[in-house]
Amino acid sequence: MIGFNTLLDSEGVDPKVVKLVRHQDTRGVGTSPYDLWLAADSRFELYQRIQRRPVFQRASLIASFVATPLDETLFVGLYTIEGWQPAPPGLTDPLLGKDVGGYHLYDLEPAAILAEYRDRVVIDWGQGYRTWVQWAAKQNKQVLEMRRTPREPPFPGFLEFRMRLSELKTVPMSWRTALSSVSGVYLLTCPDTGKQYVGSAQGAGGLWGRWEEYVASGHGGNQKMKELPATDYQVSVLEVASSSTGSDMLGAIETRWKLKLLSRQFGLNAN
Repeated sequence: MIGFNTLLDSEGVDPKVVKLVRHQDTRGVGTSPYDLWLAADSRFELYQRIQRRPVFQRASLIASFVATPLDETLFVGLYTIEGWQPAPPGLTDPLLGKDVGGYHLYDLEPAAILAEYRDRVVIDWGQGYRTWVQWAAKQNKQVLEMRRTPREPPFPGFLEFRMRLSELKTVPMSWRTALSSVSGVYLLTCPDTGKQYVGSAQGAGGLWGRWEEYVASGHGGNQKMKELPATDYQVSVLEVASSSTGSDMLGAIETRWKLKLLSRQFGLNAN
């Protein structure tokens, strides 16, 4: 076994100027730093730049890690610290969705050093997860795994799957394939009001194809949703139908769930 500092030393980087940063923030409803990083749309980089306290002070580089759904500590890159300034009023934290004006806004630039190890190196952070920023020189973290290629997290299963519509773009391809291959009954839940919509999907594209329609339109053709402000609904699977389930049977399963959840009386189902 080798330590992470061995990788730094091999590139001529002094561990004394590097802070190790493990992102595992549970304050985001349905979203994690791992999700932001997986999306690769710059939200993770902005999230990392925003800090309430000057946690990166005296360091020249940060080695950034994210906690995966399997609770691994995955290396996602080195960043040089170019300085910081107060965050302007109105700047929104991409994880929490709140105004962070006045916080420390660091100027972080991705470094080419160790770029070949991004999404490949898993380290043992130890038990001190609450201490999410540590000096590399004082903590030579053990490298547990060095993958030949980046690896997708395993599909959690249909009944365990739940995500916001905005997060579907982060879903690994193997998950999309699984969700495209089945028909079934799904649930959309408004995170602000708790109102629910029960729907079903069958045919080409399966569950995934139906959800893509909601992403594209925001309402999927549902009249009650059209009348409401745009909402980032949580989507989940209530029941997966067998390949032999016909349209009538699937409709009966959908109706059963509407009755169970009272989604006609108190939710977003109009039919």
